Amino acid sequence: MFNRIVSIFFLIFISLTSIPLFLTALLLRVVTYPFDRRLRLLHLFTCFWASLYTWTMPAWRIRIEGRDNVRKDAAYMVVSNHQSQLDILIAFRLFFHYKWVSKIEIFRVPLIGWNMMLNRYIQLKRGDKQSIEQMLRQCAMHLDEGSSIFMFPEGTRSHDGEVKAFKLGAFQLAHQKKVPILPIVISGTNKALPKYSMNFTGVQKIYIKIFEEIPYAAFAHLSESQTAEMVRGFITRQLRVMNEYTLGNA
Repeated sequence: MFNRIVSIFFLIFISLTSIPLFLTALLLRVVTYPFDRRLRLLHLFTCFWASLYTWTMPAWRIRIEGRDNVRKDAAYMVVSNHQSQLDILIAFRLFFHYKWVSKIEIFRVPLIGWNMMLNRYIQLKRGDKQSIEQMLRQCAMHLDEGSSIFMFPEGTRSHDGEVKAFKLGAFQLAHQKKVPILPIVISGTNKALPKYSMNFTGVQKIYIKIFEEIPYAAFAHLSESQTAEMVRGFITRQLRVMNEYTLGNA
């Protein structure tokens, strides 16, 4: 019962704070767009907005590493494993510039989804070939503009925390645009907020780490599927190490 009450109050807090935060984001978009076409400032504000909800949940003990592995003004193909809806909030805590690729349903959520549209994040209707092609075109455009793209190449959340097979879209873009791949690994969010659940689960350790970029030269000779498997293998190995922290007593 206590966990359910905490979840209800947390959702109320999100709902109430989203109104003034969205209005602030809207004003920021209007004021900064003439000199900030990539919407870097709006994205940083969105990072603050999302981080607010993890900062106010002390039961989520979040460890963040590797911010110094992000080069300023580099355009990356950012890929991460996907365990929970919480992954998005945790990734915003990294505070570097990128455009999300997210399922179209999220953009329909009042206020939060509207802010995603303000940021020119990229919508995807899963299983729709035309939507996938449009998504890839938009990603290529943002990469050309100098913005990184953030994808969960598993396509959906893992139900057991294991890294599922990767879809190829992110790696097609990395090859097409010859950009480095920036691997990120998230551990512990599946315990903090399990799939198909919005219930609070008590004190949980969460660990997110940015690893060194994989330069284009390191995978230029590989096919897109080989590149995907190489990166998936790397993320899988690192996740096992990070799980020792989130699942153990470290």
